[in-house]
Amino acid sequence: MEWMSAIGLIFIGLAGGIAVGSGMVAFLVVLDIIPRLAQITRSYAQIRLYEGAVIIGALFFTFTDFFEWSYRLAPMSAVVYGLLAGCFVGMLAAALTEVINVLPIIAKRIGLESYMIWLLMAMIFGKVFGSIIDWLGILG
Repeated sequence: MEWMSAIGLIFIGLAGGIAVGSGMVAFLVVLDIIPRLAQITRSYAQIRLYEGAVIIGALFFTFTDFFEWSYRLAPMSAVVYGLLAGCFVGMLAAALTEVINVLPIIAKRIGLESYMIWLLMAMIFGKVFGSIIDWLGILG
């Protein structure tokens, strides 16, 4: 009976991994993250490097989580990791916003078209300060 639960766990784990991985790939493809990044930075020749970096990063951190690897790094390396993770999340959020044109629609509906820059700055600073509060553990 124990081997049946092991097979069930393996099946559930693989199915969940395939679902999450497929969703992430579909998300990146629909939003055109990599081609848009290459277009903005005018580095279309390095598009394969961008794709490779995304794949290697996903595999590396999947293995790190799966095998519970730990690393002894200098405390300042958290700054580099935080900047890279923030860039990724920021680009993902910006791409999503660009694709669905959320901000112009919201600004128009609530009558803040002339205050669009203030709306953007409020969102940016809110995200930054919220992240700092979370990282420092100020509220819990």
